[in-house]
Amino acid sequence: MADHLGEFLRTCRAGTTPESVGIARLDPPHGRRVRGLRREEVAQLAGVSVDYYTRLEQGRHQKPSDAVVDALARVFQLEPAGRAHLADLARPGRSRAGKLPVQRVRPAMRQMIASMTEQPALILGRRTDVLASNALADALLTEWGRLVPRHRNYARWMFLDPAARDAFLDWPVVAAEVVGTVRLYAGRFPDDPQLNELVGELTIKSSEFAKWWSDHRVHERTHGVKRMMHPVAGAITLRYEALELPGDDDQTLFVYTADPGSPSQENLRLLGLFSG
Repeated sequence: MADHLGEFLRTCRAGTTPESVGIARLDPPHGRRVRGLRREEVAQLAGVSVDYYTRLEQGRHQKPSDAVVDALARVFQLEPAGRAHLADLARPGRSRAGKLPVQRVRPAMRQMIASMTEQPALILGRRTDVLASNALADALLTEWGRLVPRHRNYARWMFLDPAARDAFLDWPVVAAEVVGTVRLYAGRFPDDPQLNELVGELTIKSSEFAKWWSDHRVHERTHGVKRMMHPVAGAITLRYEALELPGDDDQTLFVYTADPGSPSQENLRLLGLFSG
């Protein structure tokens, strides 16, 4: 079993500079033997013994207390998504274990996004599975319903469909964020066979995915801007909001909108006409 906690801690330690935590560099130029912080520096800042922290990194202690998790998150200056990921890795028993139920979108939610004729909308589940989408989202991205069920996955499409690279003007940024989202789910559901299969497939088939996966960065989707290029409608800049659905575990509604009166809004309207 992979030591995900130790790997994450080592990555965080390597990426945290002494200056960022108030430690003045006393080493001569090029004299520091490790990137980032030393183990003893992390231990001192977190208020734990060097031996204890070393055992965490080496996988010899897997269940640090909430206080230790909070201290380490503070030392590494983790954002909320990173802190949540650290907590998932530190206490895997808190993640939902056992066989995960098949995710289904409620009929009312399907009707709601279908009625949105001016905004692309889709519902993603765990593993970034595409559970539902409206006609405009299909026209903007891909016709998810025509894909075989196991291929209806946003991360898989992002890395294995060449059309995705053409769709996003900032594809490397968008794709790296998708990897960070998959990493969050991997920490939350470490024993999910379908998620592990997805990660394995993408690691083998995409060198970019493999590279970003090894960085251990996490990303939580909340809101943002996507710059897109559609082969028919042209350039479209969209704002998106990610809304967790109460009562539907691990389902997120994504709604995309264009600024009123903008060329993107007109191009999105034309796309709706073409798709209709």
